[in-house]
Amino acid sequence: MGRKVHPLGFRLGYIKDWQSKWFSERNYTDQLHEDIMLRKVIAKELENAGVARIEIERSANKIEVTVYTAKPGIVIGKRGAKVEELTTGLQKKTGKKVKLNIQEIHQPELESQLVAESIGEQITKRVSYKRAMKQAVQRAMRLGALGVKIKCSGRLGGAEMSRISWERDGRVPLHTLRADIDYAQVHAHTTYGRIGVKVWIYKGDIFPGQEKPANTSAVRPQPTEAEDDRPRRRSRSGRGNDRGNDRGEQRAPRGRG
Repeated sequence: MGRKVHPLGFRLGYIKDWQSKWFSERNYTDQLHEDIMLRKVIAKELENAGVARIEIERSANKIEVTVYTAKPGIVIGKRGAKVEELTTGLQKKTGKKVKLNIQEIHQPELESQLVAESIGEQITKRVSYKRAMKQAVQRAMRLGALGVKIKCSGRLGGAEMSRISWERDGRVPLHTLRADIDYAQVHAHTTYGRIGVKVWIYKGDIFPGQEKPANTSAVRPQPTEAEDDRPRRRSRSGRGNDRGNDRGEQRAPRGRG
C-alpha cells in the first residue's frame, strides 16, 4: 500500500482546524454541496488573485466567508466594487446573507497552495520544471521555512514516458503530529498532458493548546546559550594547536616516581 495520508487531514483537531465550521444533522448534504459550490465560484471569480484558502462559517441564515489572498487589491477592486459584486452574486446563488472577509497573506512564498500554483503556471508556460522547483525551494528556505519538499509527476519536459521528479531541502517530518506542515496539490494543464505538482512546507512545531502565530512565516530557532557553549568539533589539521602543543614542540619526559 502507498503512503497516502493527507498531511492536513492527519492533523485535524490536533493542530489544524477545519476550513468549514458548522454543524447540521438534517441539512448536512445540502450545506456541504453549498460549501463546494461557494468555493468553486470564488476560486473561478478570483482566479488571478492568489487565493490560498477559503474558510466558511455558518450561523442561522448567515454565511461568513473568509478569503486568504496574496493580492487583496485585486479581490477588493476599485473602492470595493469587486467585493460587493461577488457578495451579491453569492447571496443570489445561496438565498442567504453572505459576509465576505478578505485576509492578506504577507509571505506567499510560504503558502503551499500559492507555491504549487506558481510552479504549475510556469510549467504551462514551458519554463523548465527543474528550475521552477529549485527556485521555489530556495525562496521558501530563505524566508524561514524549516523544510520544503516538491514533487512533479507526468510527462515532464514533453517526454514520451511519464516520470517523477523531486526537489527537497531541510526536513519535513510527516509522521510528527505537532509539525505544522502546509500541503497542496495542483494540476498543470499542458499541450502534452496533465502534470501534477505537490508541495509540502514545514514551518515549525505547534504544541496542543498553543495558538498558531498570526504571521504564517516560520522563524528558524536560534541556538541557546547552553548550545553555544558546547565544544566545537576540531578539524584534523588544527589538532595539535587545539591541544596547546605544536608538532615541533617536544613534550617533557614523564617521571617514573
